[in-house]
Amino acid sequence: MGKIERKYLAHYINAGTGEDENYERLGQDLEELTPELAASVETKKNILGQTSILISSYEKTAAVTPYYAQADSPLFAKLQGILDGNLVLDDLKTQVVEVKLWEAEEGTTFPAIREEAYIEITSYGGDTTGYQIPFTIHYTGNKETGTFDVESRTFTKG
Repeated sequence: MGKIERKYLAHYINAGTGEDENYERLGQDLEELTPELAASVETKKNILGQTSILISSYEKTAAVTPYYAQADSPLFAKLQGILDGNLVLDDLKTQVVEVKLWEAEEGTTFPAIREEAYIEITSYGGDTTGYQIPFTIHYTGNKETGTFDVESRTFTKG
């Protein structure tokens, strides 16, 4: 298999409220979406001059900027609700699904990993190009593997 085009790694965020899941694909207006891994690295050098490296964890984040508000978008409603309600703590919790579109399972179903995450709105307003609400996704590391149906936008664990 040759080089995989970026469009085949899809990112969906749960824009639903409460127990209702409503996954929306991230990417419109985004030229780049790169989850960043900040590793917790401990380096030790012993008296023999040898170095040992211990990577104990990662803090994963992804900046979604720009994000242009669209009135009919469930994600916009969720973000505006965070702003209007000054929401904090678990009210910011959601799920993000990374879908590997280059590995078809069956029809419109693909392998996926769902991860718990928190939304941090970094600013709002913007310039004359439109109302913007850029945000950062903070992943918790609580993951589950499964499949994602891109047509029905549903995740199935397993």
